[in-house]
Formats: sequence, structure tokens, C-alpha cells
Amino acid sequence: MSETRFSIDTNILIYSIDTDAGLKHDAACRLMDALADKDCVLTLQALAEFFHAVTRKKKMPVEEAAAMAKDWMELFPVVVADGRALRGAMRLKEEASFSFWDAMIVETTRAAGVTRLLTEDLQDGRVLGTLHIENPFKDGFDLDLA
Repeated sequence: MSETRFSIDTNILIYSIDTDAGLKHDAACRLMDALADKDCVLTLQALAEFFHAVTRKKKMPVEEAAAMAKDWMELFPVVVADGRALRGAMRLKEEASFSFWDAMIVETTRAAGVTRLLTEDLQDGRVLGTLHIENPFKDGFDLDLA
């Protein structure tokens, strides 16, 4: 049996710093803490989307957002898309009804050997090869479930 490798989508990063998000903030903080002790990678795309989202309309100072992204880059390995991921994302968009950017996250994480992609925004329960897409805010979610 292969090892479990995690990745998280942009929404988890945002909830982890959004104290107005209530229970989702609490859950995202617990999740980030737990993933620090597991095999977890971040996509460059998720980090870039985080930075763009939190600095848009000056919601967070650029320096603060950059510091958060830098901290996460030191905590988790960062994986980047390549041409193969791009080709796969274009195919996945057509075949599986994903948005292009969601398909890029999926293909980048699959190429990095991720087996569990944690996100609120994609198709919870969907399995694409060895990649399982899971909503960590859903009742019954278990980080340690293999």
C-alpha cells in the first residue's frame, strides 16, 4: 500500500487566517497544525491564489500576506505545474467538468504523488486515479483515515 500524501487548496489557507470564518477558521487551523507532521505539499498555484485573494482590495497588507506564504513555503514542500500537468488539466476540464484552475490543482497534485487533496471547493468524494478529493469541513472527515 502506498503512503498517504496530502495537499490543501487555497480555501484552507484562507480560512486558517480568517478569524471571521468561525468554525471553519478553527477547523482550518487544526488541520494546518496536523498536516505539519504529515507528508503534505502545497502547490505554487494555491500559494499564489492565497496571496492574490487576501491582498485584493487591501484586505491584508502585502508584507503580512508575503510573510504567511513564506512561512508555509518553509513548512511544506512546494510543487509546481509543468507542461504535462497543463495538458492533463485541459483534458480534465473537458472530461470531468472541472474549472480550468481547479483542474490545474488536481493535475499538479497528482503529478506530485498526492493521494488526498483537501478542499472545500471541488467535488467531495471524487476519486481520480489514486487522488481522493475530500472536504475537510464535512461531518465525518478524518485526517488519519487512510
